Amino acid sequence: EYEEKTGRAQRPLSPKQNVRKNLDFEPLSTTALILEDRPANLPAKPAEEAQKHRQQYEEMVVQAKKRELKEAQKRKKQLEERCKLEDSIGNAVLTWNNEILPNWETMCCSRKVRELWWQGIPPSVRGKVWSLAIGNELNITHELYDICLARAKEKWRSLSTGGAEVECEDAGFSAADREASLELIKLDISRTFPSLCIFQQGGPYHDTLHSILGAYTCYRPDVGYVQGMSFIAAVLILNLDTADAFIAFSNLLNKPCQMAFFRVDHGLMLTYFAAFEVFFEENLPKLFAHFKKNNLTPDIYLIDWIFTLYSKSLPLDLACRVWDVFCRDGEEFLFRTALGILKLFEDILTKMDFIHIAQFLTKLPEDLPSEEFFTSIAAIQMQSRNKKWAQVLAALQKDNREMEKGSPSLKR
Repeated sequence: EYEEKTGRAQRPLSPKQNVRKNLDFEPLSTTALILEDRPANLPAKPAEEAQKHRQQYEEMVVQAKKRELKEAQKRKKQLEERCKLEDSIGNAVLTWNNEILPNWETMCCSRKVRELWWQGIPPSVRGKVWSLAIGNELNITHELYDICLARAKEKWRSLSTGGAEVECEDAGFSAADREASLELIKLDISRTFPSLCIFQQGGPYHDTLHSILGAYTCYRPDVGYVQGMSFIAAVLILNLDTADAFIAFSNLLNKPCQMAFFRVDHGLMLTYFAAFEVFFEENLPKLFAHFKKNNLTPDIYLIDWIFTLYSKSLPLDLACRVWDVFCRDGEEFLFRTALGILKLFEDILTKMDFIHIAQFLTKLPEDLPSEEFFTSIAAIQMQSRNKKWAQVLAALQKDNREMEKGSPSLKR
């Protein structure tokens, strides 16, 4: 009407606008475009083709509804599993707090507790259980930690103010050695769980980790700081108060296996590798032969795993579950875990050469399924010719001592 009054000519509708004007619906997606008529300047769809397009569209809608239903069922299942897991953890926390921890000495070795232990310790009680399981044979107190930390801080001040010429009264290390060790700690802290960003400079646990590692170097100057220690200390910090983490850290590193590796006792390390190979051949003979053929020795992959107790090699939540059972079973479980990893990837590893095996084992996949991983470990039998791990290790140690006594060259 306005155009008629003003004398403006009405512009003709485009073919596309004309089609849409005649539609009684607006397509909701590109899929629905197949239902539209062709533009006016093209021949109309034959009835058969229009019917075919309608059927195709209806099939697409049915498939889309099926996918949506499947996704909804998947989300529902995940939610149910999460709720089930949370209930399970909640019940486990009550059991640990009310039944096990108050009666630790009498219950820690019971079958019920061992089975519950295998399933993983709830994070809220993990630190308490680890402390009790690791023990405190060294009788370290909170006061001793404060003394060692104060001594470490004094040395750091001495180095930073140029008083580095004073020798370490405990071990006779030179100032250069101490300064290098201090720099190594700083460097390693920045590399500890970098994705978490909590141990790096400015992070909430940076100073705590630095303090524990520094205090330990003063507590055990004969061992000092060794690369890999930062990961062990970091895992303990995440589960314990600072002083308790130091106590657990010092006692853990005092265990025979850890001491052998951190003090680089080559003879004892080789004995551990030899014991490991006994059970490797027993459990995975095909893979063992493949490793032998490719001259792949245990030290290539085991050293990093044992040094950091898998905390660097496995996802953190999975590493903590390994620590749970390690605290229960001792050093044997570290080597059982290694065999579990090899078993889990046996099919892949048997097709690889030396370089690819070494690369794979030094950087394991990050998406390891927890239950599948522990099922693989559970399938490993730590018994060879009716001998358990401790017996095999003791026999090998005895053989080595006898060889050293009987060999003039070794004596020299």
